[in-house]
Amino acid sequence: MVVGPLGSLLVINEGEVPRDLARLVVPLLGGLESTGDLFAPYRLVDGDGRPVAPVAAFFAELAACGRPATTQRSYGMDLLRWFRFLWAVGVDWDQATRVEARDFVRWLQVTVKPARPHWRDPSGDPPSRDRAAAGRVNAVTGKPSRGDRYEASTVAHCESVLRGFYDFHLEAGTGPMLNPFPLARHARPGRAHAHHNPMEPFDRGRRGRYRPKVVTRAPRSIPDDRFDALFARLGSHRDRALVAFWVSTGARASELLGATVGDVDPGQQLITVMRKGTRVLQPLPAAPNAFVWLRLYQAQLFGLVPAGRDEPLWRTLRRPLRPLGYDATRAMFTRANAGLDANWTLHDLRHTAAYRMARDPGMPLTDIQWVLGHAHLSTTQRYLNQPSGIAPGGREPAGGQVSRRAEWCGTAGRGRRLTRVFSRDLLSDA
Repeated sequence: MVVGPLGSLLVINEGEVPRDLARLVVPLLGGLESTGDLFAPYRLVDGDGRPVAPVAAFFAELAACGRPATTQRSYGMDLLRWFRFLWAVGVDWDQATRVEARDFVRWLQVTVKPARPHWRDPSGDPPSRDRAAAGRVNAVTGKPSRGDRYEASTVAHCESVLRGFYDFHLEAGTGPMLNPFPLARHARPGRAHAHHNPMEPFDRGRRGRYRPKVVTRAPRSIPDDRFDALFARLGSHRDRALVAFWVSTGARASELLGATVGDVDPGQQLITVMRKGTRVLQPLPAAPNAFVWLRLYQAQLFGLVPAGRDEPLWRTLRRPLRPLGYDATRAMFTRANAGLDANWTLHDLRHTAAYRMARDPGMPLTDIQWVLGHAHLSTTQRYLNQPSGIAPGGREPAGGQVSRRAEWCGTAGRGRRLTRVFSRDLLSDA
């Protein structure tokens, strides 16, 4: 008797051979479409333009759970990658096994991200990125440049979304009998931390079996001298107002872009934003100079856009003056970075605001948590460390020292309590 190697039951399925991922071609079929419907803001369609029913049911579940439309878009992009992979290998979504899940994660970690066509030339090839600079550390910011592969955080997010997608259909009885994206082998069944001792710290929660490890990096702050050079590269009052609000309020990019004309209160130096997670309205104190740049920008729009408190606060510079979106804002900030050979992002402005508030000894950490909208104080504590570009002892590098001015702004959402916010003199270059 000849005894050969014992193969895995996941690979051996009626004589099935391992899939050759090196030669696998995944066509860009289907897409995620915005519908404009309040009840179904996004829908996933196949190559023939027909909606994918299991994804529509999952989106309806997310909407019933109170998830915003941005969450449906984020989940929809992950589901689109998964369905394109299944269409390429010829497997139905409800017939997928852990073999397809394993191969999908392997393929996602090594494949090249598809380049989207440019809006100026939809039929042609998009502008190619600098392949040599991809993945290298930027000499100005110290941050690695985005490469042409998917980040580990993207793969981890995709794995979590797909596991939740199949958990939903498993409970509804409309999917496969087993979740293709299982938990890790060492995870125990049942509720997490069911018998946890309150006197001991929590251990790491359960994670997916095919979830890659994500490196937690310290948030980076833009040094003051670099910020002055970056601010000088902005070419319009709108861009200066946006950056001034971001660096003084610490609001997220999407939160500030969603503000309306009625959300601005120059008298109390407050701007109201809708928080990303809780969807509650919160007034945030901002630098006085941010309102100056905003007033100059609004003077340019006088008579060109409809007046009203519910009108969008930010609009495009090209006509027709449409509401400003995130992609256009990111392109604006990328152009400002290009003149300095930097790769800062819009979220780095939020980190910069957090570090500046944390350096103020008179501002409690709980107030910083409230301004930033963090659910846990441990998230805010990350900014207590010295940011990159600041010397030990809290002193700024030579040539980067700027004058600050303490502004006391009342916050209506917290009664009569006053929050101290340090703002930089952004009008020094005007």
